[in-house]
Amino acid sequence: MHFISEELEDYAASHSENEPPLLTALNRETHQKILQPRMLSGHFQGRVLSMIAKLVSPQHILEIGTYTGYATLCLAEGLQENGTLDTIDNNEELYDFQGKYFGMSDWKDRITQHLGNALEIIPKLNKKFDLVFIDADKENYINYFKMIVPMMRKGGIILSDNVLWSGKVLEKVKPNDKSTNVLLEYNRLLKDDPRVETVLLPIRDGLTVSRVI
Repeated sequence: MHFISEELEDYAASHSENEPPLLTALNRETHQKILQPRMLSGHFQGRVLSMIAKLVSPQHILEIGTYTGYATLCLAEGLQENGTLDTIDNNEELYDFQGKYFGMSDWKDRITQHLGNALEIIPKLNKKFDLVFIDADKENYINYFKMIVPMMRKGGIILSDNVLWSGKVLEKVKPNDKSTNVLLEYNRLLKDDPRVETVLLPIRDGLTVSRVI
């Protein structure tokens, strides 16, 4: 769903920073070879993620849901010189694809790929995170949030993608639509949880920015 016209989206993108060449190549190959390429963050949202990461200047980043690694590389642009980025995905078929582009980037030695169940992997990461990007299975958003908040530095930022869910958050929810029900609960949680302050941005499919107080 486009919440603004495609023409306005194109205008916004064309008046934002250019997409780096490596990400242009990643974008192209994702659309050529990988299923569901619309899951890729893309030029405009990627520049938003990059800008937020540069403003935060994180030492440690956690990404839950790697897909083909586009957002990973955008977030990595803001890392401190000695910073690290841990990214988790459960799709082993994409692991080598991700690794190829990470290996061509300036952050190849600072990005760690984790393959498996994020709820099992996250507790083993002995770090305090400055920036977290949640973009994985929607049914576990609440579980991810509850797990990572205690692992955040004060003032850290949690980004949550797809929180408007193609507009389904405004529609009558079908009885078997667990993802939408969880997202509705998740959006209320971010609004009401006293540990964070939150703004929901209508960027692409909805991006929530939550600051740990």
